[in-house]
Amino acid sequence: MTVGSSDWGDWLPRAVESASPDTLAIWYLGCNGFILKASDGTTVFVDPYLGLGDPPRTLRMIPVPFDPEDVAEADAMFGTHEHVDHVHGPSQAPILANTGADYYTADAGHDVIEEEDWTGNWDVSDEQLHEIEEGDTVELGELTVHVEPANDPDAIHPVSLVFEHEAGTFFHGGDARPGEFEQVGEEYDIDVGVLAFGAVGNIPDKETGEDVRTQWYSDENMVIDAANELQLDTLVPTHWDMWKGMTTEPTVLHNHAASFEYPENLRIVEIGDRFDL
Repeated sequence: MTVGSSDWGDWLPRAVESASPDTLAIWYLGCNGFILKASDGTTVFVDPYLGLGDPPRTLRMIPVPFDPEDVAEADAMFGTHEHVDHVHGPSQAPILANTGADYYTADAGHDVIEEEDWTGNWDVSDEQLHEIEEGDTVELGELTVHVEPANDPDAIHPVSLVFEHEAGTFFHGGDARPGEFEQVGEEYDIDVGVLAFGAVGNIPDKETGEDVRTQWYSDENMVIDAANELQLDTLVPTHWDMWKGMTTEPTVLHNHAASFEYPENLRIVEIGDRFDL
């Protein structure tokens, strides 16, 4: 899965660099990627994926928002699990090389890094690469990042991430489904949580090429179940925009959430959108 040229030029990384948020600003990159920038300038990327997919199995349905070589400022980057649209050398290693940012992912993500030879193919050092697991805490300027469990039956070792800032708490669930989030919801008061949401589709099998009924993300009921486990104030559904055959309409979640205590609010964001805590 290679990286495509940006459809948007470099306006998005320039917009992030020039921003001076009063609290914590968050940009959605499509798929399940985000950039967080705190009021002290600390800038963190989560799961940025700039690849085109692997046709015909995975077909990218949204623009490539920037070229990784155009990113000039980053302090850290996280990969929630080892899948290619979350840990991807061509998307992520050039950012590490340009900025000197530290990279955090679990052991299965480091297996991908080794297979893709990030230190050999890009100017990335071993000192930039850090292994994380559930229970770890990473301090990054104004941000405290807690590594928590995640239930993703398609991943070898997924984790979820809780970003605490004095303005509020942001949760990134990776591609996880409900089942591991109740303790997280009890421990943290989460203002905004992002959860992967998508259709069940017929996707070509890797080996045979034959269409197979496939589920990679939570459906409508599951994503609301996860939001209630987490006791989310605001749910931001993600990943619904990315792969042909897996896309869906996120506004339907207003109906599914209506009779439940959580989420209190549903926020729909599109690729390139910014919101602040």
